[in-house]
Amino acid sequence: MVDWLELTRSFVSSPWLYAILIAVSLLDSFLPLIPSEPVVILAGVYAASGETELVAVIAATALGAFLGDLVPYGVGRAMEERLLKRLPPGTKRRRTHDWLAAELDRRGGFVLVSTRFIPVGRYLATLTTGMVGYPFGHYAFFTGIAAVAWSGYTVLSGYVGGALFRDNPLYGIAVGVGLALVVTVIVEAVRHARRRRGAGDADRT
Repeated sequence: MVDWLELTRSFVSSPWLYAILIAVSLLDSFLPLIPSEPVVILAGVYAASGETELVAVIAATALGAFLGDLVPYGVGRAMEERLLKRLPPGTKRRRTHDWLAAELDRRGGFVLVSTRFIPVGRYLATLTTGMVGYPFGHYAFFTGIAAVAWSGYTVLSGYVGGALFRDNPLYGIAVGVGLALVVTVIVEAVRHARRRRGAGDADRT
């Protein structure tokens, strides 16, 4: 297995670093086991010391994330019927799919932007958008916004950590990961609260 963190450290002063950032953020869009956040945070830490270019790190990461999100969308469009057969009515997976489909119909932009910050959630959301035939133009617009927002906050989390602990990159990475986790938890809490409120409104009607 590729050690993405070590690879990033090895190429931190090379233009190849930005190709690595594109690759890791692209793959993480549909392969949740790829550790994109730590790699991106590490690049942000090095940006604080001037070893990488902050804007270039954000741009490369956002580009990779955007391109990666096109993959599950395409898979969903191409394999809708086959995928639905694996989601029998009444199962938890089917209920999750149906809920996501309904949310995309009501507030697709919010779903696509917010789930970008949730590793497994973003894959399920992007796959579902393809399965339900969500308009590609709208999809590209909102996933573009989501990719830039996710890249910005992840890189800047590392940058803040690196600025606070210039002499100890490990502390900088720890702070960056901590900040990223806090934002992810907040996003998930808001999403969960909205889901519960929506379910309560449906029950009252």
